[in-house]
Amino acid sequence: METSTAERPEEEVAASSFTKSLLLGEIHEEMVFPWPEPDAGEQQRVRELCARARAIGERIDHREVEEERWIGDDVIRELGDAGLCGLYVDERYGGQGLSQTGYARVFETFAQIDGTLSIILGVHQSIGYKGIVLFGSDEQKDRFLPDLVAGRKLAGFALTEPMAGSDAHNLQSRAVRQPDGSWVLNGEKRYIGNGSKGDVFTAFARAEVDGTDRHIALILEKGMEGFEVGERFDTMGLRGNDLRQLRFSDVRVPAENVLGEPGDGFRIAMSVLNNGRIGLGTGTVGAAKKLIDLTIDHVTERRQFGQPLADFELVEEKVGWMTSYLFGLESMAYLTCGLVDRGVEDYSLESAVCKVAGTEFLWYAANRSLQLAGGEGYMKDRPWEKILRNIRIFPIFEGANDVMRAFIALSAMKPVGERLSGLDQIGLGDPIGSIGLLVDYAASRVKREVRPERITPAHPELERHADAVADQVKDLAAATESLIRRHKKDVMLRQLDQKRLADAIADVYAQVAVLSRVSSIFTDIGFEPAGQERYIADTFCSRAAARVRGRLAQIENNDDERILAIAKLAYKRGEYGYALFD
Repeated sequence: METSTAERPEEEVAASSFTKSLLLGEIHEEMVFPWPEPDAGEQQRVRELCARARAIGERIDHREVEEERWIGDDVIRELGDAGLCGLYVDERYGGQGLSQTGYARVFETFAQIDGTLSIILGVHQSIGYKGIVLFGSDEQKDRFLPDLVAGRKLAGFALTEPMAGSDAHNLQSRAVRQPDGSWVLNGEKRYIGNGSKGDVFTAFARAEVDGTDRHIALILEKGMEGFEVGERFDTMGLRGNDLRQLRFSDVRVPAENVLGEPGDGFRIAMSVLNNGRIGLGTGTVGAAKKLIDLTIDHVTERRQFGQPLADFELVEEKVGWMTSYLFGLESMAYLTCGLVDRGVEDYSLESAVCKVAGTEFLWYAANRSLQLAGGEGYMKDRPWEKILRNIRIFPIFEGANDVMRAFIALSAMKPVGERLSGLDQIGLGDPIGSIGLLVDYAASRVKREVRPERITPAHPELERHADAVADQVKDLAAATESLIRRHKKDVMLRQLDQKRLADAIADVYAQVAVLSRVSSIFTDIGFEPAGQERYIADTFCSRAAARVRGRLAQIENNDDERILAIAKLAYKRGEYGYALFD
């Protein structure tokens, strides 16, 4: 007879992850209510930094950046002088010391100015030297951070290899310890941003540590003997991003350039990417705001059939969809920043959700915006075609979205499997260890107090949506348990169901974020003055709830077997095979 989860022994410890708790049927509302309000003093500094960024952006010739294939060393130094190259770094190293929320808000501005600018600075700060800040020794921080923060040097992040993309665990580069404590590095990296412009790279390789094959993180410096910058990749978009191949031929790396401890390299890489995904998610918020502004300007000025484009229902539907979805995405992204700022232990799923939802929304929004621009949107001298080229890589950056969905679903399933009697050893975390940072949820130790039927801190005017979210969480937990019981370890192969779960998780989390944000607005300014936010919240939550219901229903009722069989037949033929007249 199965032992229910309620019968398991428990200790009274806090939940480490809000999103993982959802698949256990729990809503740890204390983690997401009230809405995280940024520090007032920091807000003023953020406004000043954003103003400096815009002033520099106005002087950048963005077409020239594409033609010259670089933003300009002088621009980098100017950004450094303006305090924009060390946003989250402690002031003792010359940084601004911003919170995650403040950092994200400035990065929104970078994304609104230009995609290439945001990527160059993202590679530099979000991932390039992030490992030094998180894991570096005091000596390493003193040695590297001042120049990186000031824009005198640029950073890069060297992880991807020809045979290790999404499967980052399968690195082929290797570092061998020498008798003097140094390491000799051999290998090759590709698609490395700031490749020939970078002075400091956080690089990763396999290494034997205490007789075990593990990973190591190394700080490489331009000019090291055997460190060669290879060919530049010719890309569809982000033409000013210096994307390069890097080669290491017996590069001797001194012991003082080992980041963290030997053997911790993979954990360091995943920790950095986990943080970088938040920056990518909030960056898409800024880019989407720019797209909406461009769209509104065009449709309100352009007239067809005797009236403004803006007055046609199919135009209004697109603008309304972009605006309401962006409200949900923005809420979710900044709630996640708030979790980081509060010191929540595990935000790996939330950052992955923001990355997936944000980059895909931006792609679809850009297509709709270009559609409304008509023929003008297709012209090279107008902004749409460049935006579309630039953002196509975003669903691939920092973990391809299909892979990230597997990470979200399987990571969230892991605590459920651990709590189900007889299924706690099926190893749900094993196949996703190479995708993101796994933090044990400690499901069996979290206190299981009786929780209310709805989200109690939500404003009474949002009760209908709070109740709906509570029902969705119950359904999500039931669907997850059913999948694990039915498929056991084979659930790791059920990628279509993983996608449904991941997308449902994202929509539930987004609804919670909207409820928290709008409840705070109602409390601050009153219900009546916040009518527009109420209207958007109603629309977003209703649509998101419908998507959740649809995805969970498809777990039980779908045509997966037929669609997969059609794919296998196509593989067997090696072509389409049904063309007319053949």
